[in-house]
Amino acid sequence: MTIRYLHTMVRVLDLEKSMAFYRLLGLEEIRRYDNEGGRFSLVFMAPPGQPDCPVELTWNWDGDDGLPSDSRHFGHLAYEVDDIYATCAHLQANGVMINRPPRDGHMAFVRSPDNVSVELLQAGEAKAPAEPWASMPNTGHW
Repeated sequence: MTIRYLHTMVRVLDLEKSMAFYRLLGLEEIRRYDNEGGRFSLVFMAPPGQPDCPVELTWNWDGDDGLPSDSRHFGHLAYEVDDIYATCAHLQANGVMINRPPRDGHMAFVRSPDNVSVELLQAGEAKAPAEPWASMPNTGHW
């Protein structure tokens, strides 16, 4: 089973101010995703020459009443896995609750013992939907 670090996500209240801060640290924007339907932007910033080590700044266009709050800023860690179904089965067999099952064959969320949210993403194309994951509901929050 292989795993590859993808990013750490933090929520931001003012995207421009946050980007300016991370630029002061020496990070640069490496990619951006604007979602009009969801009314949010994801801006990935990384140190020069280190595009595999980004921080994802998540900005909700309509604001976020939970910010600023220390418990709302940190979002999740993200890892890419070879086989999302095998990874989730392995975690589940070892007592880890699958908070957001990989119903789509692409993405799942679990939480660490310290309640840190961890996103798991299928490497490459999504797998075909399969049971027991396809019909499994979310448990808790992620």
